Amino acid sequence: MRGNYCLRQLRSTWSRSLQNEPINNKLQNTTAIPSKKTLTKNRSDSKNKKSAIGDSEIVKWNMTITTHMRNGQCDSALHVFNSMPRRSSVSYNAMISGYLSNDKFGLAIDMFEKMPDRDLVSWNVMLSGYVRNRNLGAARALFDRMPERDVVSWNAMLSGYAQNGYVDEARKIFDRMPDKNEISWNGLLAAYVQNGRIEEACALFESKEDWEMVSWNCLMGGYVKRKRLVDARRLFDWMPMRDKISWNTMITGYAQNGELLEARRLFEESPIRDVFAWTALVSGYVQNGMLDEARRIFDEMPEKNEVSWNAMIAGYVQCKRMDTARDLFEVMPCRNISSWNTMITGYAQSGDISQARNLFDRMPQRDSISWAAIIAGYAQGGHGEEALHLFVKMKRNGETLNRSTFTCSLSACADIAALELGKQLHARVVKAGLGTGCYVGNALLAMYCKCGSIDEAYYMFADIAEKDVVSWNTMIAGYSRHGFGKKALMVFESMKTEGIKPDDVTMVGVLSACSHTGLVDKGTEYFYSMNCNYGITANSKHYTCMIDLLGRAGRLDEAQNLMRNMPFEPDAATWGALLGASRIHGNTELGEKAAKIIFNMEPDNSGMYVLLSNLYAAEGRWGDVSKMRLKMRDNGVRKVPGYSWLEVQNKIHTFSVGDSFHPEKDRIYAFLEELDLKIKLDGYVSSTKLVLHDVEEEEKEHMLKYHSEKLAVAFGILSIPAGRPIRVMKNLRVCEDCHNAIKHISKIEGRLIIVRDSHRFHHFSGGSCSCGDYW
Repeated sequence: MRGNYCLRQLRSTWSRSLQNEPINNKLQNTTAIPSKKTLTKNRSDSKNKKSAIGDSEIVKWNMTITTHMRNGQCDSALHVFNSMPRRSSVSYNAMISGYLSNDKFGLAIDMFEKMPDRDLVSWNVMLSGYVRNRNLGAARALFDRMPERDVVSWNAMLSGYAQNGYVDEARKIFDRMPDKNEISWNGLLAAYVQNGRIEEACALFESKEDWEMVSWNCLMGGYVKRKRLVDARRLFDWMPMRDKISWNTMITGYAQNGELLEARRLFEESPIRDVFAWTALVSGYVQNGMLDEARRIFDEMPEKNEVSWNAMIAGYVQCKRMDTARDLFEVMPCRNISSWNTMITGYAQSGDISQARNLFDRMPQRDSISWAAIIAGYAQGGHGEEALHLFVKMKRNGETLNRSTFTCSLSACADIAALELGKQLHARVVKAGLGTGCYVGNALLAMYCKCGSIDEAYYMFADIAEKDVVSWNTMIAGYSRHGFGKKALMVFESMKTEGIKPDDVTMVGVLSACSHTGLVDKGTEYFYSMNCNYGITANSKHYTCMIDLLGRAGRLDEAQNLMRNMPFEPDAATWGALLGASRIHGNTELGEKAAKIIFNMEPDNSGMYVLLSNLYAAEGRWGDVSKMRLKMRDNGVRKVPGYSWLEVQNKIHTFSVGDSFHPEKDRIYAFLEELDLKIKLDGYVSSTKLVLHDVEEEEKEHMLKYHSEKLAVAFGILSIPAGRPIRVMKNLRVCEDCHNAIKHISKIEGRLIIVRDSHRFHHFSGGSCSCGDYW
C-alpha cells in the first residue's frame, strides 16, 4: 500500500524542482540566471536611461500576469501582457509558464517562438513543457538547441526519459551531466525501481553514500514490490534514520506477503502508528482470509480513513459475507466511489443483481468502474439485453469507455448472440486502439465464436498481437463447439509450436474437439499422455469428455470401466454423458442406472428426466414416460421451456414452440407449411419417436412441425437477404427432428444456417451438418 509512496514523493519533489522553482525564483528575483545578451542589454538600458518605465513597475505587471494565470484567466493575463509598454524576459516567462500550467501548450510554444531574447529560464520552462506533454522528440531537439544548460535543464531531460520508461536514455543523460544534484540521483534511482531494474538501482545506490531518506524508502519499496523482503529488511535495518514511510513500507510488505506475525511485531515497535500503518495491518489480515482478526484491529483503530473502511468491506465481500459488508457500508461515515463500487461488485458476483442495481441507482457519483461492475453483473447473470442497454446509457452519459466495459458488453453480446451489435462494439474498440491486446482481443474472439461467426473469430485470433493461453484456448474451444475438430487440433499443434504451454482448459477443448468429431483414438492418446507431456492431471471435466467420447462411439463398456477407475467419484456431468450415450445407442438399462444416480445428485435437473423419457419413448414405453412426468411433478421439477432466437437488423426475435405472439406469425406459419411440403418431397421424414406423448402419428408430426428452431429458421429465411448466414440460437439442445429438417431446408433454400444449442454449433449447408450427425 505504501511501497509506491516514496516513488510518488520523489516524482513530486522532482516535478516541483524542475517546473516551479526556476520560474518562481525568476519572478521574485529578476536578476536570476540572466543570459549574456540580457546582461548587455540591461547595462545599456541603465547606462543610457532610455526606459521611461522603472523595473519596479515591470515587476508589478509581471506579478499581475502571474496572478491571472494562477487563477486560470489566460485571456486577462494576455491582455495585461499586450498592454505593457515594455516587457522583460520575466514577462514572457510568466506567460509561457502560465499557458503550460493551464494546458495551453500550443499558446506556450507560440509565445516562446515570439520571444525576442530568451534566457536560460525560458529554455528550461519550455523544455519542461515538452516533457510534461510526453513529446520527448521535441524536448530532445530543444535541449540540443539550448545555447547553455544548467542542472535544471539536464534534470528535465532525465525526468522525461525516466518517467516514460526510457531508462537507458535517462542513464546516458545522467552520465553526461557536468554537475549532478540530489534530484538527478533520486530521479535515476526512481526510474530503475519503477521499471523493475532493481539490481541496477542497487548498484547505483551503493555507488553513493549520502542518500536522502526518501531514496532509502524508494529502494526499499522496490524490494517490497518484488517480494524481496529479506533485502528490504536489510536496507531497513541499515537506515541511519527512519520516518513513518519507512516503517509503513516494511509493515505493508510483511502483511501483503502473509508474514503477519512479523508485520504485527514491527507494527508494535513502530514509534509512529498512523492510519496508514493500521490500515496496512488490517489489509494484510483481510488478504489472508483472517477476517475476524482484521475486524478486531479495525475496531481498535484510533482513526480510520476511506481506505481502512474499504479494506474491511472488501474483505467481507470477497468472502461472500454480503450482509456484514452491507452493515459496515451503511455506517461508513466517509463513503467514496470505491466503497460503492465494491458493494455493487460484491452483489453482482453473488448473483443478487437487484441489490447491485439498487445501489448503482443510489450512487451520488459514478465512474467507469461503477458502470463496468453493473454491466458485468447483468452479463454474467444471463441478462445480456439489460447489460447492453446500460452500455448504451453509459455512452450517452459521456462516461469513458474502458477495457472492462468493452469486455463486459462483448460478453453480453456473446450470451444473446447479438452479432451485429458485437460488430459495432468491435468498431469502437478499434477506434479506441484497444483491439489487439489480449484483454479485449480475447473478449472479441469469444464473442465471434459464441455468435456463430467462426471465420471472423479466426481473423480476430490472427490479429491479436501477443496471444496468451486464453487466446489459444478460446480458439480451440470455438472450433470444437462449431464441429471443426480437425481445425481445433491444428490450432493446438500451432500453440505448442509457438511455445505456449497447454493448461487444463486447453485439454478440455482438445478432448471436446475429439468427442464432437468422433476422433476416439486421437482423444484417447491425448488423455493418457497429457500428464506426461504437459504435467496436467486429469480432472472431472477431462474424464467427462472421455466418457462422452467413448459413449458416443458406442464403446459403452470402456466408458463404464473408465468411470470405475476414476481417482474420484464421478459427478452429475459425467453420469449425464453416460446417460446421453445410452440414449443414442438405446441402452435403456444403463440409461436408467445413470439417471437414478443423477436424480440423487441433482434432483432438480429437468434435462436428465427428459433424456430418460426420450429413451423410454423411443422404445414405446409410454407407461414409463408417464411415470417420469409424475415423478417430475411430485418432486417439483419443472421442465425448462425451449425457445430460440435470432438477430435481425439489431433486434432480437424470440420464438417458443407453437409461438402465437410474433407480429409476423401468419407469414411465418404460411412459409413453414410450404417448407414442410418441400422437405418431405426431398426425403424428410418426421422423427415421431421423439414425441413424449402416446398420440396418433399425424398429431405427433403436427407437434414437431412448430418447434421454436424451425420457426426461427423460417423467419430468418424471410427476413435475412440471400447470401448472408442465418444464425439461430436455442437454450436447449436441438432435437433430432429439427436437426434433420434443417439439413433439408439448407439444401432446398440454398442457405447457410448456423444453429447454436446448449452444447454446440451446427453449420447446415447443402443438406449436411458440420457435426456429421455426431452430436
